[in-house]
Amino acid sequence: MIRLLGVLLCFFAVPVLAQTSLRLATYNVGLGRDGPGLLLKDILDRDKDILAIAHIIGEVEPDILLITGFDNDYQNVAIGQFSDLLGAETEVDVPYIFAPLGNAGMDSGLDLNNNGHVRDWADSWGFGRFEGSEGMALLSRFPITQNSHRFDHIKWQDLGPQPQNPDGSAFFPVGLWPHLRLASHSFWDVEITLPSGPFHILAAHPTPPVFDGEEDANGLRNEAEITFLIQYLSGEAFQDDDGNTASLSSDPFALLADLNADPFDGDSRKPALRALLAHPRLQDPGPTSEGGLASANATHSGPAAQDTADWDEASSGNLRVDYVLPSAALTVLGAGTYWPVESALVERAETRHRLVWVDVALP
Repeated sequence: MIRLLGVLLCFFAVPVLAQTSLRLATYNVGLGRDGPGLLLKDILDRDKDILAIAHIIGEVEPDILLITGFDNDYQNVAIGQFSDLLGAETEVDVPYIFAPLGNAGMDSGLDLNNNGHVRDWADSWGFGRFEGSEGMALLSRFPITQNSHRFDHIKWQDLGPQPQNPDGSAFFPVGLWPHLRLASHSFWDVEITLPSGPFHILAAHPTPPVFDGEEDANGLRNEAEITFLIQYLSGEAFQDDDGNTASLSSDPFALLADLNADPFDGDSRKPALRALLAHPRLQDPGPTSEGGLASANATHSGPAAQDTADWDEASSGNLRVDYVLPSAALTVLGAGTYWPVESALVERAETRHRLVWVDVALP
């Protein structure tokens, strides 16, 4: 019996121990619906858009994947079904899920837009049609530990200046500014157990720096959200949502995010993002694609091959907004963006974003 147990242990251990690299990825899947439960229905119905997204993920085969733009729910039913769909339709097996609801669509109880009413869309901590709207989910082939932190309650005023009207007056109603939360979605520090030990994923999805006025409220918020990441990477300690003090350990890590900011083009404020990309604890592999290069528009000033989102030229043109940034101590083995010049899968996937991946040697 002991010999049989030993054989079984070796049999199950070989696939994991034989793995020498780790594929990290992020993908804004654009799976936001108009109401709660609608995405779950589409997943169960095997909607062609969702199947295309699943097969794109299957082409890349990530070990750890941050999904953004996905309608979450309190019981993680939708993301659980999506994980099952991945397993059924592709060879991607990512059974471990971290997907708590964030600030998007979460009612603040305050009249943030100063229209005399509460519970409007604009009265949520972060824009969303309902709680969990277009949220985040981390899927992993390896176990996710309890040593993970959320920072959704951090105040905006602690990381950036208050937006002002053109006349210099405060943009937000008097008394509300001290209460406003920073994260438009979420900030996470998630610990994953690799065969070699703990590995941390920093995950974020800052607000788009558009859809505002001269006060540039969304631009300032996007900048402040990126500033939080810079400070956390720099070792500053913050109180998480459970009241615990947390800082980034020396464990190997990677930052996965849709930052909604391009270092060269678009409407975002550039200094914060450029400081993040140049942070000494990070490295930027600069993933590229042939599709990004082929679809570059005339006004593009950055490296077009590094673009990750296909917006039309009438708005902002194609941009690099999705990032996989490993810690500087890791050895990068390869990187890319899934954006072929011609792809039926990309055409069927109703998202403007492309999946970004980076391979690192197992630490």
